[in-house]
Amino acid sequence: MTCLVTGAAGFIGSRLAGRLLKDNYKVTGIDSFTDYYPRWIKEQNLRFLIDHKNFSFIEKDITQIDLNSLLKNIEFIFHLSAQAGVRESWGESFSIYTHNNIEVTQKMLEAARNFPVQKFIYASSSSVYGSCPDLPWSETSHLYPYSPYGVSKLAAEHLCSLYNRNYGVPTISLRLFTVYGPGQRPDMAFHRFLKAIAENKPIPVFGDGQQTRDFTYVDDIIQANISSMINGKSGEIYNIGGGNRIKLADLFPIFEKISQKNVNIQWLDLQKGDVLHTAASIQKARKDLFYSPKTSIEDGLSEEWKWLKTIYSF
Repeated sequence: MTCLVTGAAGFIGSRLAGRLLKDNYKVTGIDSFTDYYPRWIKEQNLRFLIDHKNFSFIEKDITQIDLNSLLKNIEFIFHLSAQAGVRESWGESFSIYTHNNIEVTQKMLEAARNFPVQKFIYASSSSVYGSCPDLPWSETSHLYPYSPYGVSKLAAEHLCSLYNRNYGVPTISLRLFTVYGPGQRPDMAFHRFLKAIAENKPIPVFGDGQQTRDFTYVDDIIQANISSMINGKSGEIYNIGGGNRIKLADLFPIFEKISQKNVNIQWLDLQKGDVLHTAASIQKARKDLFYSPKTSIEDGLSEEWKWLKTIYSF
């Protein structure tokens, strides 16, 4: 069977493509190499995939691809491509988010309705919950996006639901909670923190360190995608979290332990769009997808530290 992975050169997409190839699927990857972060990092992500006999790659904006021709031989679609970044989504940049997160998703869904795709799995975000006060968040919690990015992800999620109800496209939306691990984007907190520590620089922390997150290791996210392909129910939405809620300040001793370095902190003002707390109820994913996150925060951070030392030659 053949899978399509959009955003295949990205953090999660490249790792998912590798897992699918390992499981003997054929994979077509798409990525437009937007300039949100350096191209060489995405090329690093692709280096283990590009020569695989069952992998083909298209470097192009999805809106410029003949999707009707492409989807003829695709059984499963993993739609991970998106313009990331909560803080960058304000102001004039929002048009980039409407194009890459909303318009592209609509184009994918419109094409998918013409073919017998078995699953269309959309990578949504915990950002759709925003400032919802009721923790932990379940799939039925009220949605209060707190950033333009969150609005764009929720709009695309609604499009998935609309195409499911009106045209029978077998969509599944996965609300991913703060993903980390090897391959993590350079704008994300752990990547920035660990790189700064390696360079003996202060780590930039927005807020007072009391904010909490439901951190989820990338391989647990990959397993959730695979399980959704096999067990996920058409039209459903699932929270995919790490299974625990951790205070940011409680991570500093772990950084020191894995790096064997002292951590110096540069305290910065909380940024617009940053929520104070996230926490996922994953009971629905446990029941339907048999999802069970395996990786502890210390083990996951150790793996990310090893990866960063490799790509930056620390």
